[in-house]
Amino acid sequence: MPRAHHGAHTRWILNALSPNRTPEERADRIHDVSWKEGAMARLNILKLSHLGFRGAALRAHEGAPAAVISAEEQLRRAVLACMLWENEFYEDGESIATRISALVPRVAAETVAALAVEARERMKLRHVPLLLVREMARYETHRGLVAATLARVIQRADELAEFLAIYWKDGRQPLSAQVKKGLAAAFTRFDSYALAKYNREGAVKLRDVLFLSHAKPVSSEQALVWRQLIDGTLPSPETWEVRLSRGEQKREVWESMLRENSLGALALLRNLRNMQAAGVDEALVRHALELIRVERVLPFRFLAAARYAPQWEPELEQAMFASVIGQAPFAGRTVLLVDVSGSMGARLSSRSEMLRMDAAAGLAVLLREVSAKVSVYTFSDALKAVSPRRGFALRDAIVHSQPHGGTQLGRALGELRESYDRLVIITDEQSHDRVPAPRGRGYVINVASARNGVGYGVWTHIDGWSEAVVDYIRATDAGSA
Repeated sequence: MPRAHHGAHTRWILNALSPNRTPEERADRIHDVSWKEGAMARLNILKLSHLGFRGAALRAHEGAPAAVISAEEQLRRAVLACMLWENEFYEDGESIATRISALVPRVAAETVAALAVEARERMKLRHVPLLLVREMARYETHRGLVAATLARVIQRADELAEFLAIYWKDGRQPLSAQVKKGLAAAFTRFDSYALAKYNREGAVKLRDVLFLSHAKPVSSEQALVWRQLIDGTLPSPETWEVRLSRGEQKREVWESMLRENSLGALALLRNLRNMQAAGVDEALVRHALELIRVERVLPFRFLAAARYAPQWEPELEQAMFASVIGQAPFAGRTVLLVDVSGSMGARLSSRSEMLRMDAAAGLAVLLREVSAKVSVYTFSDALKAVSPRRGFALRDAIVHSQPHGGTQLGRALGELRESYDRLVIITDEQSHDRVPAPRGRGYVINVASARNGVGYGVWTHIDGWSEAVVDYIRATDAGSA
């Protein structure tokens, strides 16, 4: 069933990106397609793959036998948990980017296009979707889908210039017709505020993108905004960055923006420590956290914020719980097995304060909330049962359950005696020892981009740290019932 479903979904994506459609029609169609056919189609970012053992020559970084997987599966593995060009625990960022580039021509154009959109919209990744489209533009077999895909993955005005920086990373060259069309279609979506907010100095400026793409304004008002962009007369937006750069007092800036409720969710979470340092009124922060919109915030971001601003943990925890209200619980017993080995302490990005452990703990907290009956264990050099907790208390219990040493996943599975309806492993998919098959339905949620990973037989592999894993597991359970 999963393979049949994937083929059908690919045909829908191909239809949505048909060269016979205008860029705007393709963008609208690919959005519609992503939500067809219930949960299985909605969650196409989380590639289902039943990996078969094909010999022990291939090894994971820690030495365990690794699975031989297709080019498409390799590409998904590299992309869906990738902060592009950022070094990881086992691999440097340049190697990961080079591997992604080499895999693109080996994977069908419509599949690469769909993956780029999915990585941007569901995984909230910004740079790796741009790289995918740039690589598509190199190949005649993939170029026909570039305009529609590029128009879709560019969702912030600064990504217009960032795409050109990636396009010219190996040397300046003319833009293809498809790239120009995609940039032009994306450019028309941004208003004066968005253009002014991201109109930054750099090797590539927004006015450069405007000239090179030959974009046409859709109204006289937009034509005026573009003229201001070209002349450098766009009004400065009242963002916190602009206000602080003007020399305004930090406390006054934060408190006025909190009163106006003008900070986005991510800006609020990322600046909690700065607000604390500036002596911002804690009641204002608590009120803002109570109003926060959680639908676009991944669970691990709340955990990362709480690490540096623990006085607001109750409000952060309630906001995190709000994202799962109303979800039907998994039937039967769920066993969660969370990797706490040393490599899980690596940052998701060199510029990020969030750890791989944050991603894993965030998913564990989320899955615990939607499981009717659940047991939680951790593994490193040993298997350890975690006391029944929820929310941030569960995170703390996971992190402090045992020393963060090696990765003996095979040993942990061998020592696990509890029966279950589903076993969910959250890991960076590395292990020192061989990983046996699960005793029933088994899921491996991979939060890293390493080239080779563990798991064979009937393990269901899910790449990435999105909360969408909940719906995907539910849909897969239903399909195998």
